[in-house]
Amino acid sequence: MPELAAGETGDRSTHGRGVLEGAFALLDALEEAREAGLTALAARSGLPKTTAYRLLEQLAELGAVERHGARYRPGPRLFRLGSAWQPHPALRAAARGPVRRLAAATGATVGVCALREGRTLALLGASGMVDHLAPVRPGVSWPWHTAAGKALVATSAPLMPFGPLPPSWRREAAAIRESGVALDREGILAGVCCVAVPVATGRGETVGALCALVDPSCDMRRLADLVTRAGRAVNAGLRGT
Repeated sequence: MPELAAGETGDRSTHGRGVLEGAFALLDALEEAREAGLTALAARSGLPKTTAYRLLEQLAELGAVERHGARYRPGPRLFRLGSAWQPHPALRAAARGPVRRLAAATGATVGVCALREGRTLALLGASGMVDHLAPVRPGVSWPWHTAAGKALVATSAPLMPFGPLPPSWRREAAAIRESGVALDREGILAGVCCVAVPVATGRGETVGALCALVDPSCDMRRLADLVTRAGRAVNAGLRGT
C-alpha cells in the first residue's frame, strides 16, 4: 500500500464518484499514457491516490490492467473486450471477405471504419501498399475528415458535434451523397490517397465506411469503381440485419 499524501484520509470512498466511474477514469488515463505510475494516473484521473491504487489493483486482478513493477499498462482482457466492439453486430462478418478481395485486387491498404468520439476509427483492415505510412489496424484512429469519415458524416447524422465545418462542406457532402463516394488526395497524409464508400444495413442505416488507401500514382477513378463494388458486397451481407 502506498504512503498517503498530505490531506488523504485513506478511506475507501471515491469522493462522491461511483466505483465504475473511477475505474473508467483510470482506464482513460491509461489509454492516454500507455504506461504510467500510480501518482501520474491518480492525477490524470482526478482520484485520490489511495482510491486509484485500490481500483488499479482490482483491475489488475481482473486482467484489465497489467502491473510492471511500479507502473501500470492496459491489460489483455481490456484488449479482448475492446476488439469485440463494432457499430453493428454483423458488420465485421459481412465486410471480412470483401475487404480481403479488394486488397488482393488493388494492392491497396483496405479498411472498414466507424465514427466515434469525433474521429474515424478503424474496425477491420487488410495490409497493402501504404502500410508504412497509414497502417489500418483495429483501434487506430484519425481525424474525422478522412475520406471514410466524410462518407459517414455526409450520409448519416453525426454521433457528436464536429465543430465548425468549412464553408465548402455542404457542397462536398452533397457530392458524396450523389456519387456515393468520398475522396481524399493527400489531404490527411502526404503520400496517401483514399477512396471510401458508406456501407448500410437493409433498412438503409449507415453503419460504417469501406476505404482503400493507395499512393498518389494510382488511378483513383478505377479504384473508386472497385471500392463501390466491394461496398455493395458488404451491403449485401448486411441485408436482413
